[in-house]
Amino acid sequence: MSEKIMLSEDRYFDPDPKHKEIALGLYKQVAGKPLVCPHGHVDPRMFADPDYDFGSPADLLLIPDHYIFRMLYSQGIPLESLGVPRVDGGAVESDHRKIWQIFAENFFLFRGTPTGGWLAQELHDVFGVSEKLNGESAQAIYDQIADCLAKPEFRPRQMFERFNIEVLATTDAAHDPLVHHKAIRESGWKGRVVPTFRPDGVVNIDRPDWRENIEALGEVCGFEITSCKRLIEALENRRAFFKSMGATATDHAALTPLTCELSAEDAEAIFQRALKGETKGHDTEIFTGHMLMQMARMSVEDGLVMQFHPGSYRNHNPTVFERFGFDKGCDIPVPVDYTRSLKPLLDRFGNDARLTLILFTLDETTYSRELAPIAGHYPAVKLGPPWWFNDSLNGMRRFRDQAMETAGLYNTAGFNDDTRAFPSIPARHDLARRVDANWIAGLVVRGIVDMDDAEEMIHDVAYGLAKRAYKFD
Repeated sequence: MSEKIMLSEDRYFDPDPKHKEIALGLYKQVAGKPLVCPHGHVDPRMFADPDYDFGSPADLLLIPDHYIFRMLYSQGIPLESLGVPRVDGGAVESDHRKIWQIFAENFFLFRGTPTGGWLAQELHDVFGVSEKLNGESAQAIYDQIADCLAKPEFRPRQMFERFNIEVLATTDAAHDPLVHHKAIRESGWKGRVVPTFRPDGVVNIDRPDWRENIEALGEVCGFEITSCKRLIEALENRRAFFKSMGATATDHAALTPLTCELSAEDAEAIFQRALKGETKGHDTEIFTGHMLMQMARMSVEDGLVMQFHPGSYRNHNPTVFERFGFDKGCDIPVPVDYTRSLKPLLDRFGNDARLTLILFTLDETTYSRELAPIAGHYPAVKLGPPWWFNDSLNGMRRFRDQAMETAGLYNTAGFNDDTRAFPSIPARHDLARRVDANWIAGLVVRGIVDMDDAEEMIHDVAYGLAKRAYKFD
């Protein structure tokens, strides 16, 4: 007899009966609230075409999701066998049933992980799957999902409405012409999908595709970018366009959170060396730090929220990067220093309430030591939710326990799902709402807040904080 997926009503809650009772009550108050998705990587193409086809179950759930295939790769399963496209166009497995079978036979690897929890809930709630995924059930579940995907109600727009998504932000390169966002607008569909301005490709001069991105940015702006001054003009140009298309935020990633203000001459010298492929020493880090200062200045002027995601050593595995390219599950966290690194930016803009700077971290040692005190003092700063490797039951609990006493709940920015896997969005939000309900219930049990406060807190953290932080009102 096949084993059934177990999704207990009180999952993720504290085992103490009183604590659990309060947590479940708080959770039920927000379980059905609309989803605000202010940061993620869902492809806007799927909403531009009302008849968009997700493809096979493997196309939808496995091949594009590095949360899944990085775990399989860690167990020695080649990415080629999972159908992940190679940069050189080399052969990869094209039989999606075989790909799915490999995934199903190894699904046990995800036990106890947030990915395992999201997938189980996704299979059950979105596709009506009741059996656990394993080697024996693989093909029947494949058929069940494929049957669903053939139905009109499983088109992206219909799922968007079914998921009760109020707004969803994509992440888009500075040179992106936003043709899919334009198509969404012109279609008359009422779903709110907005772009987010991501300039890393033209700001981080160590990227192997930097020159290509600079040329693409120049083409979309209508002028050649031959100087740092022209780069800044192009970025200002594109930010205005993104804002006209509904963007409320920018997003920035860097290895370290270093910020600095270079002279025009020094910035230009580094830019010219980058154009020639002759960067040296700390050119990359200080140029990015200089451009972050420029981005903060622009956010003060145009009102776009500035998100900052430092601390990831991108493409740590050169073998995977060279064969499969960016975002293939081999990015690794590094320790960072926010207090000293952000001081130049905070000296200039931290006291200016016109700036909203949302800080994220992969270095949990910074929660109580640096990030909570910074957000608990500077009017411009808010804390983003636990990100990437920390987007989990324990990661969220650690964040609340270590940061909230000093930062305060209302100096945080709510939850974001940060996903490429569109059907997982409800499960990700559900986990966050359960964890937050449990944390707030703990405050009630300990007599720190009363139920009136707790009810306001759970509504804010599940919905209101993200809307206000990202200016979606």
